[in-house]
Amino acid sequence: MSALIARQVQPSLAERLADVAVQALIDEADLSPKPGLVDRRGNGAHDDLHLDLMHASANALWPTFKAMAEAALIAGEVSQPLREALGQLGRDGEVAMLRVTGGVNTHRGAIWALGLLCAAAALHTGSAAPRHIAATAAALARLDDPSAPVNPDSHGARACRTYGVLGAREQAQHGFPAVIEQGLPQLVASRRDGEQNAQLDALLAIMSQLTDTCVLHRAGLEGLTRMQAGACAVLAAGGAGSLAGRRQLLELDRDMLTLRASPGGAADLLAATLFLDRLAPAASAPIGSN
Repeated sequence: MSALIARQVQPSLAERLADVAVQALIDEADLSPKPGLVDRRGNGAHDDLHLDLMHASANALWPTFKAMAEAALIAGEVSQPLREALGQLGRDGEVAMLRVTGGVNTHRGAIWALGLLCAAAALHTGSAAPRHIAATAAALARLDDPSAPVNPDSHGARACRTYGVLGAREQAQHGFPAVIEQGLPQLVASRRDGEQNAQLDALLAIMSQLTDTCVLHRAGLEGLTRMQAGACAVLAAGGAGSLAGRRQLLELDRDMLTLRASPGGAADLLAATLFLDRLAPAASAPIGSN
């Protein structure tokens, strides 16, 4: 009887994927010191965000990520109905997030990125390489969602239009290149210096290449240039695990705070990096009811 009960309470694949997604968001928020971002030291370049709020927001999104994975398991393949279902679930999740945060946008970009990746991972019910999961997420992202609201005045949309750059939507549609080509390889390469330094280096690798629309909105091209150059300088000095790299990291943090620039897009993609990195153990655990 006890063995039967144990099997019955085993979390489903969708629940495990939601667990990994939420933990990735919490670990991204906790990671310190992050340039210009909320972390354990303080609020970074933000007046309306703090660490407890980031934690509350991440936990509030667990039902959304679970529902997205369940929708993919039911659909069984990339399809227009699945894309539309994910869009509605994402919008419902945003409402839940804003309710918890009192109207503050904590994780709108993360809902898009991690929601797609949860759904894509559910479609690969066995183990799959991060690149393959990202490619499936890209196939979903390229499908049109006719119910999606058009908001040309959002911060990201205005930055894309003003500076002629690609935003979070295009990152997903191209298979998350910042994650696959920068974040994950750097995370693995830097683990010799410990997990925290590896995660910081992964964030910096993403920042070194990303046209982060959050930074463009707050600090324009000057902010973006300083972010990218500063991140490259940290990595060139040996990364967050070296004394010289840590000095460069703190200098980059001062620059971002002076400019009131927060690389929120890079932070979302770091969470996506952590999600994909941890996916194999979560997906290979015994599966309960889906």
